[in-house]
Amino acid sequence: MPRAKTHTYTLPDGWTVLAGKTDADNDLLSLKDAAANDWWFHVKGQPGSHVLLQAHESGEPDREILKAAAAIAAYHSKARNGGVVPVVYTQAKYVSKPKGAPPGTVSLKKEKILKVRPRLPDSSG
Repeated sequence: MPRAKTHTYTLPDGWTVLAGKTDADNDLLSLKDAAANDWWFHVKGQPGSHVLLQAHESGEPDREILKAAAAIAAYHSKARNGGVVPVVYTQAKYVSKPKGAPPGTVSLKKEKILKVRPRLPDSSG
């Protein structure tokens, strides 16, 4: 089975973030590669990468880790230069694909929103 082509980032305490490169990669990442308890992120209302924060043996991510993953999702989107942008997130088990939807299109349940500035880990600003 093909795996998604992704940008990979490492956050403090060993958390790993994956960002899909194309719509097809986003589908694979969100629907095939993701574990149920991974966290899924996408900029709200604009085109962008699907981003996964992989689950970790240490338990739930803290707010700073969630915000760092959300900032990566914002960076890999059309909102990259938009100042503070809203990013929706939920656990991967709540991400599904509507029947017949185009690649990169998903529906969400139990989503929340974080407002973050687009940025990559270890970059200033």
